[in-house]
Amino acid sequence: MDIKKYMRKVGFTAKEASAKIATATSEQKNIFLENLAERIINHTNNIIKTNKEDIRIATKNNSDNAFIDRLTFNESNIKLMADGLLKVAKLNDPIGETLNKRKMPSGIEVAQMRVPLGVIGMIYESRPNVTIDAAALAIKSGNSIILRGGSESINTNNYLALLIKESLITANIPEGTVQIIETTDRAAVTEMITQTDFIDVIIPRGGKSLIEKISSEAKVQVIKHLDGNCHIYIDEYANIEQAIRITDNSKTQRFGTCNTLESLIVNSRIAALILPEIKNIFDKKSIEIRGCNRTIQLIPGVINATEDDFYEEYLGPTISCKIVDSIDEAIHHINKYSSAHTESIITENNENATKFMREIDSSSVMVNASTRFADGFEYGLGAEIGISTDKFHARGPVGLEGLTSLKYIVFGSGQIRT
Repeated sequence: MDIKKYMRKVGFTAKEASAKIATATSEQKNIFLENLAERIINHTNNIIKTNKEDIRIATKNNSDNAFIDRLTFNESNIKLMADGLLKVAKLNDPIGETLNKRKMPSGIEVAQMRVPLGVIGMIYESRPNVTIDAAALAIKSGNSIILRGGSESINTNNYLALLIKESLITANIPEGTVQIIETTDRAAVTEMITQTDFIDVIIPRGGKSLIEKISSEAKVQVIKHLDGNCHIYIDEYANIEQAIRITDNSKTQRFGTCNTLESLIVNSRIAALILPEIKNIFDKKSIEIRGCNRTIQLIPGVINATEDDFYEEYLGPTISCKIVDSIDEAIHHINKYSSAHTESIITENNENATKFMREIDSSSVMVNASTRFADGFEYGLGAEIGISTDKFHARGPVGLEGLTSLKYIVFGSGQIRT
């Protein structure tokens, strides 16, 4: 295959389709989403069967458990994926929304209108559900999208591509609006991230090395987050039972996600009451704690944490722990070591909660909640195309509004400037 020629054809097709999907009706978009949800449910057995081939190959290649978990489809997460499509269908169509209208002294009226970005290029690893989530959000927000999944999920993605194509046809939307790259050749990625004449934004989703490579080599604008070193600070005013439950859920519900807890910060006034209990829970679940000197003195059996440990996104059964004397010290520690993804404070003190929310510089900041809620589905976005820790153009889970831009519109009645 001539990769350069193939990718130019894909890019040109996406650009042509973007002009048409930008003017599609809400009814067309929702027909696509509802039809695709129905097809996914009706083809559950075939999706699982195809997915098992990808799992077999990944297992043969000695992929770790977290990787296999992200790759795997079952009846439960397939239903969730279909439910996500129906949730997106119920969301208001953002395209054409008019905001901030105001009348100026000259007599003109100035407003902003929400419009699609155009063509989205998405590069992602292992998670085949991203194929459906990204297609759904792109269509609803009036964008065309080029999807390049990882080689490890090529069979699953190709099958999902067939279902997407059939639903596009049903909704009378151009087939080129959603394209899935058929080759696993990495040269396709290189072409994709430099196609400034066709693609408006690149969204990478995967490991830190993949995202760093794309960010450094892309000529197209990138929406990204590199890693998810998420923190919980247990304040001296925390409800102990609540703090233990939230910490346990944040770390152990799933290891291989970017919103999993990786670093625990505990106020010294409550540490002796709470850390032994957390250690008992983590021991039962084979979670290794790497702690500061004060943590080691308080709960024996903890490994001494290095500087690198506090920066680490483990994506596995390991967590760092730091004991601090104040909320100011906790905030300083988190802002220094965090990847600016998600942080949570456990406290019954409103003043401390407000201080934490204002001063923590991350894309999601929580009070008395598990970090695992940092997710587009849980935030009511229907689904997410990714999470951004950048401050431009979008920040946090990227849903429909994150895939749009604003243009100014002006209403006049014959005014001229003097």
